[in-house]
Amino acid sequence: MSVPGSKKTRMIAGFAVIVAFLSIFIISSQRHSSAEGKGSDYESIELFTDVMAIIKKSYVEDVDTKKLVYGAINGMLSSLDPHSSFMTPDTYKEMKIDTKGAFGGLGIEISVKDGVLTVISPIEDTPAFKAGIKAGDMILKIDDKFTKDLNINDAVKRMRGQKGSKVTLTIMREGFEKPKEFPVVRDIIQVRSVRFNLMDGGYGYVRIAQFQEKTDDDLSKALKTMKEEYKGELKGLLLDMRNDPGGLLDQAVKVADHFVPEGQMIVYTEGREKDSKMQFTAKKSSKEANYPIVVLINGGSASASEIVAGALQDHKRAIIMGTQSFGKGSVQTIIPLSDDSGLRLTTARYYTPKGRSIQAKGITPDITVEAVELPKTTAKKDALHLREKDLENHFESEDKSKSGETKKDESKSDKKDDKAEKAEKAEKVPSKLEDNLKNDYQVLRALDLLKGWELIKSMGSEK
Repeated sequence: MSVPGSKKTRMIAGFAVIVAFLSIFIISSQRHSSAEGKGSDYESIELFTDVMAIIKKSYVEDVDTKKLVYGAINGMLSSLDPHSSFMTPDTYKEMKIDTKGAFGGLGIEISVKDGVLTVISPIEDTPAFKAGIKAGDMILKIDDKFTKDLNINDAVKRMRGQKGSKVTLTIMREGFEKPKEFPVVRDIIQVRSVRFNLMDGGYGYVRIAQFQEKTDDDLSKALKTMKEEYKGELKGLLLDMRNDPGGLLDQAVKVADHFVPEGQMIVYTEGREKDSKMQFTAKKSSKEANYPIVVLINGGSASASEIVAGALQDHKRAIIMGTQSFGKGSVQTIIPLSDDSGLRLTTARYYTPKGRSIQAKGITPDITVEAVELPKTTAKKDALHLREKDLENHFESEDKSKSGETKKDESKSDKKDDKAEKAEKAEKVPSKLEDNLKNDYQVLRALDLLKGWELIKSMGSEK
């Protein structure tokens, strides 16, 4: 005797079995598909372990396992791009010291460009700088070791060493008929991030050599000191970031924040991970007055310095002068590892407020001015004004008023001498560098532009 509803129950049970079977089949297929997708990864890892086992067993000498692993990781990262790298515990420790502004070595920032170890820029007042190393120099050899196929970490390791020891760099430079050797004596590098000087007529000069932990604080002190010395608001600012290889992203944002209006974009980054997608806008803080700004850049200006230049250019807050910048538009994240080593990994590209990527392009100056060597026989106190006289198509009236300006300049010069000790405490530009500014063609052109800016502004107000 059949039980009422038993046929219906059997149908439901059969349907449930079919659904369960299909579910198992789908899950199994998904797992199989996922395994297939990861198959190449597993095979590669298996290949790596096989090679390591062969080396450990058959290599002519016993090899440390950690050395093999470090070498493999380093090769893996160097195959990605010129800026991603692996740092051993010692290198990682030195990197952390670098951002604080003191490290051992030659004082040179390098990268790989078109497969060649290339100087981004030498850092001012360092052994490399004094030896005559320049931005764009191609390093063919470090001592007797050719740099072809040498990664950045190995190159840095070869150039660093004890204070007083010597290293010879074989350099090829545009204009050289053949490579030239540059002997450099290693030293403890102390990098002063910000230098400044109040120039004639109330125009401020600020030089940022590298973006370090205290760059923004040092810039604030520099601006404040120059205003106090001038006893009023600056008439204009010359921001010199030539041969500035970059540094910390947050410091670049803070520097730009002094000049960009509140709420406006400074820079944004785009990457694969959520954390690499960031936007940095100007905050509500004490802003500098709306005085004219000229920013100097060149082929040694990279990364953080390009962020500042790009932001001020996009917001029409400054005129960019000089030559095309380096073109490093990527962001590297420092990732500490369990054994105190670290990764420097490219995780994002950055863009200027108007969405420009400067990667491999650089910042194009509004006014291109090449570096020119000026005669050093020019009298120091008249150098700035003589440069104006030498410029083509300058008005005669500029020269006629020179005598009155000279007296004014001399009196200011005396005041600077009286305050020498105080100025040094405030990290003011040393007199040697101050004298160098008077023979710096790009600086003089920038100062001419600031003065012309002020002149046109005054003519407009008279109307």
